[in-house]
Amino acid sequence: MNTIFSGIQPSGTLTIGNYLGALRHFVPLQEDHQCYFCIVDEHAITVPQDRLKLRHNIRSLAALYIASGIDPGKSTLFIQSEVPAHTQLSWMMQSISYIGELERMTQFKDKSSGKDAISAGLLTYPPLMAADILLYNTNLVPVGEDQKQHLELTRNLAQRFNNKYNNIFTLPEISIPKVGARIMSLQDPSKKMSKSDENVKGFISMLDEPKKIEKKIKSAVTDSEGIVKYDKENKPGISNLLSIYSSCTGETVASLEEKYAAKGYGEFKQGLADAVISVLEPIQDKYYALLDSDELDDILDHGAEKAAQVANKTVAKAKKAMGLGRVKKKK
Repeated sequence: MNTIFSGIQPSGTLTIGNYLGALRHFVPLQEDHQCYFCIVDEHAITVPQDRLKLRHNIRSLAALYIASGIDPGKSTLFIQSEVPAHTQLSWMMQSISYIGELERMTQFKDKSSGKDAISAGLLTYPPLMAADILLYNTNLVPVGEDQKQHLELTRNLAQRFNNKYNNIFTLPEISIPKVGARIMSLQDPSKKMSKSDENVKGFISMLDEPKKIEKKIKSAVTDSEGIVKYDKENKPGISNLLSIYSSCTGETVASLEEKYAAKGYGEFKQGLADAVISVLEPIQDKYYALLDSDELDDILDHGAEKAAQVANKTVAKAKKAMGLGRVKKKK
């Protein structure tokens, strides 16, 4: 049985892209794997956060995980900051990281570009991400393409530690879903759909109401050709919508092209809106039933306890390997 770890930042409500590219794929994994699903709230504070909004987002994300099909009886769902081992191992990982390799991280370059005051956490959060993964002897990490570079660094740090101190860490493999792995913005199909997009028409939130979903899809950028055909280079807007449609319904892109061969974009977009709404409505119903419940608190308390049992053992081994602390004599 493989061990899987995945973490998502509580920095706003997840989009349909997050669901199709990641969250939905977690559900079948928990049947045959040991899964740890983490709300990485400590990653979120590398940029300024409103404390009350952050707390809401943490709880909201936990409810979305469960509403999307994560079973706390089969998986371990927990909040990163409630398991102190994450920051403890992060410091050890920082100590074997090189400034040059951290500065080469694409996300650091993108987020720090043109800014005068840059958080040190923005530079050093990849070692925290490495700690998140390595604490649980993770074999497999399902991520989007934008996180591939960080996963490669995680493997490098694990190998560096193992070679220098002791063979403590498992080297995780990267898993990138082939379908729906990269859903693009509805307004700018050259960039990934993001919950932090300033243009709210560019993304569909998992909590958007049906009317809002319909409106956003109908205003999605296409082209003047009027032909529903997948052509990522020449028709990026329609190609993106076809990917979303296919991911929501399970229909192949080819069958959707055939279905709308003699029809215009209007009918195609309405069909897509109906498909997205049918996917999100039952998730939303479960989400609102869970959000303010004692059940959610019980799940997160239990998850933190389970995670800590494993994580603390890993930290103890890493400390011993590095020579930290005391070796107590047996009485």
